[in-house]
Amino acid sequence: MKVVTLCGSMKFAKQMQKIALDLEVNNGYCVLIPICEKIIQLSTKEKEKLTKAHLRKIYISDGIYVVNIGGYIGESVLKEIDFAKKHNKKILYHEKIK
Repeated sequence: MKVVTLCGSMKFAKQMQKIALDLEVNNGYCVLIPICEKIIQLSTKEKEKLTKAHLRKIYISDGIYVVNIGGYIGESVLKEIDFAKKHNKKILYHEKIK
C-alpha cells in the first residue's frame, strides 16, 4: 500500500475528504491529510507547527496527491510540490495539468 499526503487549498477541504476516502477505499492508498486550520483561529506559531507537521507527512510518504480543482494551485501548495520534488516523491494530480 502506497502512502500519499494530500496537498491542496483549504477551500477544497470538503472535496479533499471525499478524495481521501476514494483513494483509500477504491485505489488502495493510505492517505495522510492536512489539518484544516480554518476550523479554529490559530496563532502564527501554531500555523508554523502545522506547516512543519505537514512537510513531515510529505517526507514520510511515497508521494503527494495534489488536489487542483479547476486547475487551482496556491502558493503554499507550490511550496509543498517543490518540497516533494526535492525529496524525490511521486507527484499525482487530481486534475490534469494544462
